[in-house]
Amino acid sequence: MDTTGVRFGTSGVRGLVSEITPEVCFAYVQAFLQVVSHGAHGTVAIAMDLRPSSPQIVRACMAALHSAGLKVDFCGSIPTPALAYYAQTQGILGIMVTGSHIPFDRNGIKFYATHGEITKQEEAAIANAIVSVPEEIALPVLPKVSSTAAQTYINRYLNFFTPNILLGMKLGFYEHSSVARDLLRTLLEALGAEVISLGRTEEFVPIDTEAVSEADTKQARLWANEFGFDAIISTDGDADRPLVGDELGNWLRGDIVCTLCARYLEAETVVAPVSCNTAIELSGAFNKVIRTRIGSPYVIEGIQRALAAGSSTVVGFEANGGLILGSAIRKNDKALAELMTRDAVLPILVLLVLAKTKRCKLSELLHDLPKRFTASDRLQSFSQEASRLVLERLATSIEAARSFFCDLGLLPASIDQTDGMRVLMKNGEIVHFRQSGNAPELRCYAEAAEQGRANWLVKESLRLISQYKN
Repeated sequence: MDTTGVRFGTSGVRGLVSEITPEVCFAYVQAFLQVVSHGAHGTVAIAMDLRPSSPQIVRACMAALHSAGLKVDFCGSIPTPALAYYAQTQGILGIMVTGSHIPFDRNGIKFYATHGEITKQEEAAIANAIVSVPEEIALPVLPKVSSTAAQTYINRYLNFFTPNILLGMKLGFYEHSSVARDLLRTLLEALGAEVISLGRTEEFVPIDTEAVSEADTKQARLWANEFGFDAIISTDGDADRPLVGDELGNWLRGDIVCTLCARYLEAETVVAPVSCNTAIELSGAFNKVIRTRIGSPYVIEGIQRALAAGSSTVVGFEANGGLILGSAIRKNDKALAELMTRDAVLPILVLLVLAKTKRCKLSELLHDLPKRFTASDRLQSFSQEASRLVLERLATSIEAARSFFCDLGLLPASIDQTDGMRVLMKNGEIVHFRQSGNAPELRCYAEAAEQGRANWLVKESLRLISQYKN
């Protein structure tokens, strides 16, 4: 880890492709097998996203599995939640090779135990494991793809939602290089929707649902104007984060999408990071809201605490829109099993079903939520060390924060350092800085009573950070 920089971030192992060598993959998989129980069978499910570097990493992981005497169930290119759900249903381990949304020159590996996504404690145990790596690693040929995992995931939703419930809806699907681009189309059409492909590319595009590019924002509005869609949908690279656009082509924030989804699922408790919109609490829809650090392992820990405390229906999510179903759901006499990892498909389907059953436009679903708007962006090529130093200086005292924000006419009232530096202003607005756990980036989130104001807060706060760094 120290020599390559390939280490655990907010979710999974991440690093430069050039550093994710067969030796590194072998070591991580061997450590994973040391730490977690192998489950009921000597088989491990493995899948990958569409990054060109992913097949080679899969082969290296397979070499480690074969060395341990385990069989490989190769699921091909499928969404991360599909791999996780399949491993859960089979009671076996799962390995997903994906870099999610991070830059093209990077990749990663996510590990799943029989209970779901591995915990932070298990990550620490893997990081501290002592392993033996052979001098030469023979990489096996990729085996024939098993389609069972993909079909199991599709059936999960076909069995929960009413047949043809999306009949009459016209959807644009921004496919780019999402690993869900074939599977999700199949599912949506099976539920009755008309799906039109948009923007498919054979080159990998690292879509970040928390920092949608200006080009993608403009393109969605052009598509909406041209085709008259009921909605535009997409995901990030490994399809554990949704991207949902309304009939006008306006991309909806992931935490707002998930708040609506959690309400539809009648969640008693919601677990969300400190970066998520405060409309969760202000909506009054949930008995309890638990705030955590950013990253799905922290949300999962919060879900487990809520369940241990007696909460019956628990839903977790992140600002990026990835929804974690912490407990089984029953609705309309249909059951949906828990899934302890981020999922893009459930929130997409719920919003479409809500608009269809309410006979309203997608944008109208937001009308009964509190008027709290969020925005986010990032400074790229901003090292984690530089981020740490800048945020430490800013969070020294409330006076330091007030001095920093004074040029913007903002007066900080308090600082929350649960994860990064989240500043609550006297006027109720919020600016939150946080270093990325996966890439050399400094992220900024903002919340205000108007979208334009939230956008301005992010833009100007990042401008100040750039000047402050120098």
